Amino acid sequence: MKSNTMILALMGLILFNGACTEKIQYPVTEKVDHIDTYHGVEVSDPYRWLEEDVRESERVAQWVAAQNEVTFGYLEKLPQREVIKERLTRLWDYEKFGTPFKRGRRYYMAKNDGLQNHDVYYVSDALDGPRRLLLNPNEWSEDGTVALGGMAFSDDGRYVAYGIQEAGSDWRTWKVLDIPGGQNLGDQIEYLKFTDVTWDPRAEGFYYAKYPDPDPNDQYQSLNKDMKVMYHRLGKAQSEDAVVFYKPEHPEWGYDVEVTDDGLYLVYSIWVGTDPKYRIMVQDLTQADAQPVDVITTFENEYSLIDNDGPVLYLRTDKEAPKGRIIAIDLRQPAPEFWREIIPESKHLLEGANLINDRFVCTYLKDVTTQIKLYTLMGEFIRDIELPGLGSATGFSGERTDTETFYSFQSYAMPPSIYRYDMVTGESRLLEQAQVDFDPQQYITEQVFYPSKDGIRIPMFITHKKGMALDGSNPTLLYGYGGFNISLTPGFSVSRLAWMEMGGVYVVANLRGGGEYGQAWHEAGKKLNKQNVFDDFIAAAETLIDMQITSSDKLAIMGGSNGGLLVGACMNQRPDLFAAAIPAVGVMDMLRFDQFTAGRFWTDDYGSAQDNKEMFEYLKGYSPYHNLKPDTVYPATLVTTADTDDRVVPGHSFKFAARLQECHTGTVPVLIRIETRAGHGSGKPTSMIIEEQADVYAFLQKNLGMK
Repeated sequence: MKSNTMILALMGLILFNGACTEKIQYPVTEKVDHIDTYHGVEVSDPYRWLEEDVRESERVAQWVAAQNEVTFGYLEKLPQREVIKERLTRLWDYEKFGTPFKRGRRYYMAKNDGLQNHDVYYVSDALDGPRRLLLNPNEWSEDGTVALGGMAFSDDGRYVAYGIQEAGSDWRTWKVLDIPGGQNLGDQIEYLKFTDVTWDPRAEGFYYAKYPDPDPNDQYQSLNKDMKVMYHRLGKAQSEDAVVFYKPEHPEWGYDVEVTDDGLYLVYSIWVGTDPKYRIMVQDLTQADAQPVDVITTFENEYSLIDNDGPVLYLRTDKEAPKGRIIAIDLRQPAPEFWREIIPESKHLLEGANLINDRFVCTYLKDVTTQIKLYTLMGEFIRDIELPGLGSATGFSGERTDTETFYSFQSYAMPPSIYRYDMVTGESRLLEQAQVDFDPQQYITEQVFYPSKDGIRIPMFITHKKGMALDGSNPTLLYGYGGFNISLTPGFSVSRLAWMEMGGVYVVANLRGGGEYGQAWHEAGKKLNKQNVFDDFIAAAETLIDMQITSSDKLAIMGGSNGGLLVGACMNQRPDLFAAAIPAVGVMDMLRFDQFTAGRFWTDDYGSAQDNKEMFEYLKGYSPYHNLKPDTVYPATLVTTADTDDRVVPGHSFKFAARLQECHTGTVPVLIRIETRAGHGSGKPTSMIIEEQADVYAFLQKNLGMK
């Protein structure tokens, strides 16, 4: 590579905005002569050096510091930034309650006083009884960058194993708390990623899955392979943990393990990527030397364990049912010809199910809103659980013998409310209701359906203040994701509320590639169908303009992770359609994403440039980094990422921002905001979220010309 002597040199003055008299200087980013060859085709990668880990590379650290100096210098001078931050802070300052759940004889619940960086967990012997502290992550670090990363309770209710997440990294350290005594045991399990833990029925220890310890100098970038299933016995050192299962000939296999509620079996769900397609193995825990036995031997369909009746497993599957059904598999006769269908496929997506009070509690999505239905063990319909309106309901956890369960309900303009549901009487009782400093009656949410480029009908939620004029003048923030079988369901957010108070319209488009309508919807937006996702998003923008809700000079787009890819691709394909773009922690280099950390899993959705020439050319054809064109006017752009993001490594955003600054010839700003001691989003403290959101909205306020 060339010398980086000029990395911090400054390029010519660029005028930001017609209404802004101050000029800004971007740091010049050094270019190198790096060429990769794919299937005989040479591809230039002039900013390859920006892939180096910012914690290990001095020159990348200097580049980050220089970019942040320019970005925060711009943001801090925006006159409305402090006003927006103050309003966000006031809105955020309300009591928040998690959905209660019961484990053994005790109840557990999360609560946040308002501006605490993380929720605090409490335990109680009775639902309405006195609560005592269980875990308070706010005490784990001064800056709030250490967070809770998972919990698992022993069946006897004595212990909880809990994960600790630092600086937003996917790596976790797990510890064990004695619940009655309120004291930590000495057990500590380090370097766990993409795994929960599950207790053995005697509470003598727990099972978990683990990758090899990473090189400390490469822990945020190295590929994750060679996962093993382990067993930890309480009181023993991690070095003494036993390997329960490992297939060295399959280093790509990953494992989710779960002990059935009756303690009889250890169920292995084996995966190779992000597609919910599993092999299933079952190990008999009543036999000391029993080995796992194959039940499902191919990675062709989803199989999710619901519960069991001794040797009979109840599972949700999409085999021969793209929208999901519930089946029973008898381990004594596990061949498919002996499977029994309990609840057949519906016209709506079966998202999941639990077995509570000997009833299947089934969660369906009907046009992206939640429906809850109860069925008997034989699959006979009992009743619907009536919800407060159209929105999203979550929760409904519990054990088979419970006569109660709990759920939360919310929508875009409806703050979360917590309910107890009586499984016997069918009655819901309101337990907690968020009291936010706004009047929900002043806002409206409308679901519309619009045609994409190929005529497919796409749903979209539009939320705004009542009485909005349809004159094309409304600042609008369009959000999307469209990937990995993930559904964007209606949810409340005070940050989105602040946007609407500013006079903005908030829109969510439910693009193909997500999971809103089942397997076919997902398949229609992956690999060689990925362009459908971008077409859906562009059509959403055009529909909003046709509806006279907004116009191109008032329209911003936003998305994170796979949604950051979405924003990057669409601003490349239609730079004229948007006034501003916020690509957050995005996958921007589609030729190299699978070379880092968890990137290899994403080939399920994206394919890989290594697969064949057709796949390479398709990926290169929309890769945000590779499709930025010189001498082009791009929308005002604020790229956001974080230095400890080991899910989508920040090099994606670094390279994209460097090339965008090189190619952009317009007068609006194209900046990158790089958070420190933060990751992909999980575990981010409240204070950091408010700061980032204030920066985003101040940037949009300026560049959409909002009053």
